[in-house]
Amino acid sequence: MSTTFGIIVFPGSNCDHDAFYALDEVMGMETKFIWHKDTDLSGIDVIVIPGGFSYGDYLRSGAIARFSPIMNEVEKAANEGVPIIGICNGFQILLEANLLPGAMMHNQQLRFVCKNVFIRCETTDSIFTRGLNKDQVLDIPVSHGEGNYFISEDGLKELQDHDQIAFRYCDEHGELTPEANFNGSVDHIAGILNRKGNILGLMPHPERAVEPLLGSSDGRIFFESLLNRVVGA
Repeated sequence: MSTTFGIIVFPGSNCDHDAFYALDEVMGMETKFIWHKDTDLSGIDVIVIPGGFSYGDYLRSGAIARFSPIMNEVEKAANEGVPIIGICNGFQILLEANLLPGAMMHNQQLRFVCKNVFIRCETTDSIFTRGLNKDQVLDIPVSHGEGNYFISEDGLKELQDHDQIAFRYCDEHGELTPEANFNGSVDHIAGILNRKGNILGLMPHPERAVEPLLGSSDGRIFFESLLNRVVGA
């Protein structure tokens, strides 16, 4: 039985076609676009909420997209255990929808950052990371102005206690240096999981690193890890 990926498109999404290309053209998966006003996710096995600037990032990043009709269906799917990936703005939308804990603030230098960074895999106990090695370092691009992840001390302890931190910003050797944490995120956090483990939010863009021509193909390692678990390839 084939597995179908659904990419949700909001007004202002600009990484939807990148995600489609990575999944459909590079990884060979059946992939569909889903307009934010749709209310049907039947036949979709994995939901992708891509990066971009949904609704122009007015109010807060993801704050308006959270109320789009499709998000009611995303919440139902989340409760049913459907795998959901939110990348960059998609991560912000998941936070606004309370499907993941915490919030995003402006980068500590108050500047938009677009460059390749290193992230370290912190757990292999999820469908998104079981094909990776713990402490494995990936070279993945970022492109955001509000990627400074924040959560209370109690919330951070819960993430740590329940192994919900998926990726941290690091240097090329996997060290958690101050310089590597370029946006000021709490505990160097680049990506987190929900308690159930079927939702992943991450600020870096693996879909922009699936071929050597793009400067890194480490994003392909991420997608292969996911596909091997979700699809059973």
